[in-house]
Amino acid sequence: MSKASPPPPQHKRLRRQRSEQGRAEARFAGIAVSAGVAIGPVFRASEPTPQIIRHRIAAADCAAEGARFDAAVAQSRNQLTKLRKRLSVLPEESQAELSPLIEAYIRMLGSTRMMRGVRQRIEERLVSAERAVVDESEAIAGAIMAQAEPGMPAEDRASLMRRAEEVREIGRRLVRNLTRAPFRSFAGLPEGAILVSESLRPSDAALLDPARLAGVATEEGGAEGHTSVMLRALGVPAVLGAPGIAHAISRGDLAVVDGSAGTIVVNPTSETLAAARRAVTAYARERQRFGKLRRLPAETFDGETVELQANLELPLELPLVAQSGALGIGLLRTEFLFMNRETVPDEDTQTETYRSIIEAMGGDLVAIRVLDWGGEKDIEALSTAGIVPEVADPNPALGLRGIRLLLRHHELLETQFAAILRAAHAGPVRVMLPMVTAVGEVRAAREIYERVGRRLRRRGERIPEKLPPLGIMIETPGAALSADALALEADFFAIGTNDLTAYTLAVDRGETEVADLYDPLHPAVLRLVQFATEAALRMRMPVSVCGEMAANPRLTPLLLGLGLRSFSMTASAVPRVKQAVRSVAIDDCARFARHIMDQSDPEKIQELVANFSHGAAHA
Repeated sequence: MSKASPPPPQHKRLRRQRSEQGRAEARFAGIAVSAGVAIGPVFRASEPTPQIIRHRIAAADCAAEGARFDAAVAQSRNQLTKLRKRLSVLPEESQAELSPLIEAYIRMLGSTRMMRGVRQRIEERLVSAERAVVDESEAIAGAIMAQAEPGMPAEDRASLMRRAEEVREIGRRLVRNLTRAPFRSFAGLPEGAILVSESLRPSDAALLDPARLAGVATEEGGAEGHTSVMLRALGVPAVLGAPGIAHAISRGDLAVVDGSAGTIVVNPTSETLAAARRAVTAYARERQRFGKLRRLPAETFDGETVELQANLELPLELPLVAQSGALGIGLLRTEFLFMNRETVPDEDTQTETYRSIIEAMGGDLVAIRVLDWGGEKDIEALSTAGIVPEVADPNPALGLRGIRLLLRHHELLETQFAAILRAAHAGPVRVMLPMVTAVGEVRAAREIYERVGRRLRRRGERIPEKLPPLGIMIETPGAALSADALALEADFFAIGTNDLTAYTLAVDRGETEVADLYDPLHPAVLRLVQFATEAALRMRMPVSVCGEMAANPRLTPLLLGLGLRSFSMTASAVPRVKQAVRSVAIDDCARFARHIMDQSDPEKIQELVANFSHGAAHA
């Protein structure tokens, strides 16, 4: 797991008071990763540090060192196989969460770049197996994170972090087996305890019993890693990335973990404890309310139906989609299929993956976006095949990416189209083209799409009688301003507000000096959203919005007022957006949107949005 950047020093420990036991109350701030409030005794889960041999080995010892490494690989594979069998004790959602990850770990122990690199280091650099594993895993993880270019969308940056985390996790397991260092044990975890440790890995999470565990607090970790996704699936309140917490606790300490606010209190005073108990009750009521919302339709106060869907980056997120009450997947990113592989996935491999996701959605719509590679995404299979350069473009956001790459390499697009069409009989599907900027791109892609469909029919494949709709992402000012013409060629629009905001304002949120200029409520961005939406509505074609704007319940009334009736977002945002939908009337939203579109001052727009949302929440 990658180490989170520590918060500012003044946030590490917010204040100290005396608890009833006479010990000082200590507060720590971290990253909120799994909502809820937990109160319980602390349990310190430590793990001995393995001793790594750093000196060089003799050339004559290479064979023996290689044999040690092979034995550690076999032992690691056996451990992961046993771990996979243990998943049956976890909730069904958590089983579905962990199983694909364990499978990925097992595959990484096969004939992969990492395994070859370790053996090469042993033979050529004459280093111990432990050192070779550490050096190679860190080199690969570092190369992955080096792809985090300015302008990269947050979800792509999170994907890189997850991939680096997977590599490091395999490295850690191999080193422990090589050095015979014991793994972390949770055998002594008392019921209702708060688990505190320096870090927590996904494989550790598989050993936890959510029925016994109250909460989790760690010094390392972030909101987007596999561990965070796992803890959310388990429903365990958790705060990660809180520096100093593991070394601040003592046996017998009581702790409060607020997984919504991102705070941990050790040895709370009676006042703090009373407030925490009230928060536990309030959160239970909120979950109950959201649980009821899951079964209620997403309808405005005056009966207008709104479609709420989820974005999906990895299949292991499917349980979170089911829990959220989302009716379908509005954006399935397919890049995961191409990552951590030496070769491009073939048609059969892609077909099975798409089919499993479509079947899991049980008849709800799945919108599949074809490969959106950009220079910032390190996909070894593509560079090995000579499809993309090994060195990224100087400015990947403006280079050969998305549909541009796919039209230059037809075989990639044809294979993906074929796989999607073969899987489409399992349920309703839409196919989405990324980074479209010109009408000619849509026409060229549709010609390939229809040609693939004819070829599959001649081959005797079972595909839908009518090909699934072929639509486009509206992610650039050029696409938004050409929406009238694009609407004549596309079957639907999906407005990607993250990239649209960045391209419109020429702002990278990752650049500290200009991050404050990134504003999806800037009048220019709103006008582009309005223009694209109205172009689609005139053609009576589906149009949705995805990205952070869709996930923000404060912006729901504005988007509804602009004419949007379909939203796709992170699964965790669905209940709150549904609550926002059910608290407003369309006529009020339309008047509000007209008022907003008359404004030219971003600060005034922010004020109006805040006031309207506050009024709707208390209506």
